[in-house]
Amino acid sequence: MHQYIAHIGSFPIRSYSILFVLAIILGVGFTITLAKLQKKDHLAEHLMNLIVPMMIGAIIGSRFWTVFFFDWEFYSKHPEEIIAIWHGGLSIQGGVIGAILVGIWYVRKHKISFWELADLCAPGLILAQSIGRDANLMNGDAFGDPTGGNFGILYPEGTNARATYGDQPLWPAEVWEGQMDIIIFALLMILLRKKLKRGYLFLAYNIFYNIGRFLLEMLRGDSQRYLFHWTAAQWTSATIVILSLGIGVYLYFRAPQTEEEGMA
Repeated sequence: MHQYIAHIGSFPIRSYSILFVLAIILGVGFTITLAKLQKKDHLAEHLMNLIVPMMIGAIIGSRFWTVFFFDWEFYSKHPEEIIAIWHGGLSIQGGVIGAILVGIWYVRKHKISFWELADLCAPGLILAQSIGRDANLMNGDAFGDPTGGNFGILYPEGTNARATYGDQPLWPAEVWEGQMDIIIFALLMILLRKKLKRGYLFLAYNIFYNIGRFLLEMLRGDSQRYLFHWTAAQWTSATIVILSLGIGVYLYFRAPQTEEEGMA
């Protein structure tokens, strides 16, 4: 576990940053490849155009969620840290929401199907998330509670985990989430071969991930607790699962729409 890979002069090259970029490259590359394999070259072209705006939306959304929902108590006292994304603190859930908002704007502007594009992006998105959790591990954030025994992860000096819990072994919450993401990726690839209603693959991603995230949050040791002793991520997960189920029911019963309708 190394926070820094190397230094260029006095400038540190952080493992978190390298893995974050790798996650984006892997997720985008897989999605564009999938579009070409499915003979959806028109969507592959749109994906290329969406890379930069969706990255910006994802970063803004993820940071907004972290600062204002996950850890406002800290950032309100240290406002200089709000823009320090290289220190970690990028919420996956906020990032997905930010990217979705950009995607909705784009499909309405270009009159393409939101659900077709979202289904296409779902496997690559969860694959990228699995690498993102490796970034958290290397950075020593998104860590678990103390295990109370002699098993668990011991984080090195200089990490938030070490500063919070000292030399206590912690639950490998971020490691297990990364492994869960790989399982969800495999499930989505299986479902991809089925003739699902448009939008259902993306909704399945949201339901699978957020149920798993809700459960793993019970082991997290870096999050404030609110009503019912739930973290902000658990409240977000519960909301997304309920919304996804509701949207799934709506899509099942609604009348078919044409390709030209942007949210078709």
